[in-house]
Amino acid sequence: MNILIRNLAPAFFLMMAATSAHAASLQAEQAASLNLKVETAAATGKVMVVLYDSEAAYEGGAPVRAVELDIAAGQHETVIEGLKAGTYGLKAFHDVNGNGKMDTNPFGMPVEPYAFSNNAVGNMGPAKWDRARFEVSGQTLQTLNLR
Repeated sequence: MNILIRNLAPAFFLMMAATSAHAASLQAEQAASLNLKVETAAATGKVMVVLYDSEAAYEGGAPVRAVELDIAAGQHETVIEGLKAGTYGLKAFHDVNGNGKMDTNPFGMPVEPYAFSNNAVGNMGPAKWDRARFEVSGQTLQTLNLR
């Protein structure tokens, strides 16, 4: 019996250490957060922001999070918590007139300020994923300049 305990004890402690390390890595994965700041010229309305976790989602799928910043009330910052570490992309627009949608001209061009993560600029349309994507791990900061 003593031999069995002596042989199993190191394996048990290795298994416990591996389990603890795995639990710590999972906890670290869940501990990521995104500190988001927006800069815009208008002092009315709300900024609508959506966060995507893949290129497929960014190009037309569902966001993982959506937030509103009440610019009229002076809110220019927010924190999105509980994210897994990984690659993300943001799209945002400033609903200056408060009608709940992004207004466009008759040709479909936006007439309200908008931005993408990394302040990426699109060419004849929204910024592409490869220009807008960024890594989130731990506490990550993104500042959007809505124009």
